[in-house]
Amino acid sequence: MPAPKKIPAPLKRKTTTTVKRKAAPRKKKAAKAPSRLKYYIGFAALVLLLSPFYYGYILKTASYGWRWVRDIGVDASYRTYKSFGIKIPANFEIHGIDVSYAQGKIDWQKVKEMEDDGVRIRFAFIKATEGLLTVDPYFKRNWKEAKKAGIPCGAYHFFRPKKSGLWQARFFVQNSSIENGGLPPVADVERLDGKTPAAMRKELKDFLLFVENKTGEVPIIYTGISFYRDYLAGYFDDYPLWIAHYNREKLNVSGGTNWKFWQHSETGHVNGIGHTVDFDVFKGDSVAFKRFLSRN
Repeated sequence: MPAPKKIPAPLKRKTTTTVKRKAAPRKKKAAKAPSRLKYYIGFAALVLLLSPFYYGYILKTASYGWRWVRDIGVDASYRTYKSFGIKIPANFEIHGIDVSYAQGKIDWQKVKEMEDDGVRIRFAFIKATEGLLTVDPYFKRNWKEAKKAGIPCGAYHFFRPKKSGLWQARFFVQNSSIENGGLPPVADVERLDGKTPAAMRKELKDFLLFVENKTGEVPIIYTGISFYRDYLAGYFDDYPLWIAHYNREKLNVSGGTNWKFWQHSETGHVNGIGHTVDFDVFKGDSVAFKRFLSRN
């Protein structure tokens, strides 16, 4: 008999391997969507970081928030400004300094650019002369460079009661750069120099009248709070006052005192100045300060 024919085995169906291969491209396509989304998010974040909105609002808000946290428990009316290294009384908008040869060579542009939480140097009183013979060696440079930096200035004379007030006034006017649009000239009176209070006031009056007649400006009287109470109160009430009273949250004088400036610290630090410096505030806002300058 012929050998029986072999029946071929049935073909095996392909497993699901093929299905898995077809699904693979779909997974790759689906993976592109999140990466594109990340791209859009990153681009939007970059635009935000570079936008004025971010720096003008978000950073400002964050800064204020951090300062609020940092100042918890601190007297809000008299808190420390670490940049300036001193406590500064609140509720004053116009801040300034006064300088002499004691501060050495000053970079006035750095002084102008320094700012901490809205506090910056808006004016400067600069020593010009003392007595009858002394001209501050840094006066001309300080006056020129401060004006160049755009800081309104006023010149002051360290008054010596034992010398003629009239001749001191002549010496001061001759050697100071008094001009319209700046701060008024200042008589700095802090001591009796062995004279009686009445004799001191007589010489001071002569000084003030001569300076006013020559410049057309009413001079400012600078003095310490104790010296003012003991020897000046009630005698020069028509003159604006600049009073020194250190390390206090407010100036302790009566409400009727005609003060315009308060020297509240003598240990401040300012960029561009290598030594400690006196800090002052003006009694009034920016509008009042501009009005005060325009009268002089």
